[in-house]
Amino acid sequence: MRSPKNPFSAALRLQEGGLLVVIFVLGLLLTIFGGKVPQAEFKKNTVGETERVTVEKNKFLNARNLAQLAKDTSFTAIMAVGMTFVIISGGIDLSVGAIYALASVLGAMVFHRFGPEAGHATSTTPEILLGIFACLGVATLCGLANGTMVVALKVHPFIITLGTMAIFRGVAFVATKGQSIGGFPEPFRDIVRWEVGNGLSIVPLIVMVLVAIVGAVYLSRLVFGRRIYAVGGNELASRYSGIRVERVKLSVFIFSGLAAGIAALLSLGYYGAATSGDGQGYELNVIAAAVVGGASLSGGKGSAIGALLGALVIQIISSGIVILGIDQNYSQIIIGAVVIVAVVLDQLNNWLAKKRLLKA
Repeated sequence: MRSPKNPFSAALRLQEGGLLVVIFVLGLLLTIFGGKVPQAEFKKNTVGETERVTVEKNKFLNARNLAQLAKDTSFTAIMAVGMTFVIISGGIDLSVGAIYALASVLGAMVFHRFGPEAGHATSTTPEILLGIFACLGVATLCGLANGTMVVALKVHPFIITLGTMAIFRGVAFVATKGQSIGGFPEPFRDIVRWEVGNGLSIVPLIVMVLVAIVGAVYLSRLVFGRRIYAVGGNELASRYSGIRVERVKLSVFIFSGLAAGIAALLSLGYYGAATSGDGQGYELNVIAAAVVGGASLSGGKGSAIGALLGALVIQIISSGIVILGIDQNYSQIIIGAVVIVAVVLDQLNNWLAKKRLLKA
C-alpha cells in the first residue's frame, strides 16, 4: 500500500503542477494568436438607456468562451475520474461512451414520462428523483456488469468492455428506435441550467469539482483507494498480502459506470434530449484525459485531480482548433497524437525510475 506522503504522491503533485503549466502555456498561446471576435453587449448610454453595442473581444480570453470551456470540460472530466480508477487498477473501460448513451436514453424515457409532452403541467420531486435514479442506476448496473464479467470470466477488460460497448449502444438504439427523446420536466432542467455571470453553467462545474475532490480523497486518503494502487502496481503481491483483488476490480468498474451516469444526467438537463448516438467517440477523449492527467496504462499510477486537468488540456486543444480556424477533422488526429506522446513519456519516466533504483 502507498502512503499519501511517499515519493509516489510527490510525483503526482509534480505531474499535476506540470499540467497546470501546460494549461497556462496553451491559454497564453491561444490568447496571443487567437485573434478577436465581435460580441454583442448591452450597455447604458449617457442618458441612462440600455442599448445594444458590438465590442471586439479576445477569442479565447473572454467570459463567454471560458464559460463554454468549463461546461464542455465537465462532462469529459467526470468520466475521466471514473476511468482513472479503472486504469490505476491495471484495467481499461472502452464502454464508457456506450454507458453514457444508454443511461441517457433510459433516463430520458423516465423524464419524458413525467414531462409536459406527457400531459404533466408540473412535476413533483419524487418524479424527478425517479428519473435521476433511473439514469444513475442504469449506468451503475452497466459498470457492475463489466466488473462482474471481468472478475468471473477472468478475461482482459479490453475484450469485455469492447463487447459491452456494442451491447449497451445496441440496447440504447433498440429502446429508442433511433429516435431522439425530449420533453423533460422544467424544474429538473432549470436546476442543471442554472447560470451565473456571463452564462456560466455553474452546476456541471460544481459537480465536476465535487467528483474530482471525492475521487482524490478516496484514492489518496482511504484504505480502499490505496488498495486500487496496490492491485495496479502488483496484483500478485496484493493477493498474497490479503487484498481481495476481485472486489477491488469490481469496485473500479462500478465507479466508472457511475461517473458516466453522472455525466449523462448533467447532459440530459443541459441539452434537454437524448439519442442512442450520444457519447459516440467519448472513449478516446476520456482515456486521453486520464492518460494525459498522469494515469499509467500499466497500472498503479494516476490521480483524480490529474484526470480533471487532463480533461481541461484536451478541451483547450479542441477549442483551440476552432479558435485558430484549423479544420476540425484534425481534432481526433491531434488528440490521438497527444495520447501517444503521453504514453511514451510515461514509459520513459518508468524506465528512468527503474534505472535510478538499479543504481541505488
